[in-house]
Amino acid sequence: MKILVLQFKSLGDTVLLIPTLKALRGKFPDCALHVLVKEEAAPILRHLPWLTRVWTMPRVRGKARIRESWPIVRALRRERFDRSVDFGGNDRGAILSWLCGARRRLGPMNRGGLLWRRLCYTERVTLPKADRHETLRLLDFLSSWGVASHEIKEIQIATDPALELPAQALLPTPGIICHLGAGCSKKQWPLQHWVAFHELALRAGYPLVFTTGMGARERNLTEQFKRCVPEAVFLPSVPDLAVFLAVLKRARALITGDTGPAHLAAALGVPVLSLFGPTSAVGWAPVGHRHQILLGSPCQCAPSAHDCHSGSHCLAAITPEQALNGLASLVARNPGTASLVLRC
Repeated sequence: MKILVLQFKSLGDTVLLIPTLKALRGKFPDCALHVLVKEEAAPILRHLPWLTRVWTMPRVRGKARIRESWPIVRALRRERFDRSVDFGGNDRGAILSWLCGARRRLGPMNRGGLLWRRLCYTERVTLPKADRHETLRLLDFLSSWGVASHEIKEIQIATDPALELPAQALLPTPGIICHLGAGCSKKQWPLQHWVAFHELALRAGYPLVFTTGMGARERNLTEQFKRCVPEAVFLPSVPDLAVFLAVLKRARALITGDTGPAHLAAALGVPVLSLFGPTSAVGWAPVGHRHQILLGSPCQCAPSAHDCHSGSHCLAAITPEQALNGLASLVARNPGTASLVLRC
């Protein structure tokens, strides 16, 4: 049997898909298990030995890039998949599910989108409500294929061994990586809190190394922070995700909001201090025992809002002092200790 899994969401979503991929392998141990993801997410899955093949698709928001995509679609059709499952459920995933031509095509029963999206699948399932962790929701999505849901205790990803030396050159001394940015601004800890935390952490002897995303908004945030804290140490420019994973694996810990790097670090076995406010820690906390969560005040913004529209940002309730205490507890904990949630 040949199975194709499609996923065109964020880096964090790709990490949280791994338990479902393993469950598929457990249910169909002799199958050829292929995964189709956007190009930048491929390093997350590329070194998992139990996957048959990781396919990549170029993706630029708002552009189809048909000339580059069509040869990949033709190659996928030649595989003659028996089954496919699309976890994204957006127009792109639905169209590719149909074009790849598997005999059984499972997809989500989402609202909105193209009216003919339902015709792209032969089976449709309603995703469970977002009242539990995303890994469990994804597993439930495959219940119609007889895949049983179960508790997820850890997720593991591997780095490219050939990148160990380049990673060491970028991060010679393992320190505490602080990720300033986030996919949307309302998930970012306020800049003034980072500035105060930097001073407190250095007094306490924690070596901090800062990084952020590559978007214009996040680059602007970095420039603002550098103006406030000229002495702050920043990670040099990292060429791609594969190298970033190798660098992240060297870190003593990671401090960030609800972002992809939090899930990447947890899957690499790096302790994570996650700052949650606008999103649910119940649904999106990093998986594993080597993380702690700081909870801000209840968020007043609409769940779909990209920016914070409240008079007081929910993450501002997490003070620099509380973040420092959380970091101290995280670093001192035995790796086998259960996760601790500190309420702010």
